[in-house]
Amino acid sequence: MNSDDESPGDTIAQTLRDDILSGRRVGGERLIEESIAKAFGVSRVPVREALAQLQAEGFVTIVRYRGATVSTTLHKENKELLEVRHGLEVLAAQLAARNRGGSVAAELASVVERARHGARSDTPGSTDGPSFHDLVATAAGNDQLREMLAGVNRRVAWGLGDDPGASVHDHAALAAAILNGSPVQAGFLMDEHLRRDEDPSAATPGPS
Repeated sequence: MNSDDESPGDTIAQTLRDDILSGRRVGGERLIEESIAKAFGVSRVPVREALAQLQAEGFVTIVRYRGATVSTTLHKENKELLEVRHGLEVLAAQLAARNRGGSVAAELASVVERARHGARSDTPGSTDGPSFHDLVATAAGNDQLREMLAGVNRRVAWGLGDDPGASVHDHAALAAAILNGSPVQAGFLMDEHLRRDEDPSAATPGPS
């Protein structure tokens, strides 16, 4: 049911989280401990641990004597988290450019090289969206920023856009700006990349 380093509570939390994010469980739906425990073949203890974890992340509301339900304010919270993540991602790109890629410069260079050879985000050995954004956060060289981004990404209820062609182009341009040591350009490109994923009509001309 779970990997060696993952507790039953973690496994249950991840499954419920995925169900909520995918819409299989909707806002206001009751999460009955007994039913969940039976489905996973465990006692109620890990179920309660999972629900407490999801409550801390904003996915679940727990009311004494009434039990747990899927949060009905998830959409509003998610919008706010996306705004926070947007700002942190732009800052990460700017810092990464100041460091010219830092400890992951070689990995960023490979993103550019794959794009030149027409590699897509879904080809073997390529860097997918989340991995690329992790690279940028690492390149920023700021542990606090990286931890903040990781925390926001654990709570956000939907990810970045998934157009492989557009992403590979955006990532290559971003990586090049970072490696060239251009914080303004890197920040602008990250902003455009994120806004395009959130709203395809939001793109604006680049800085002169």
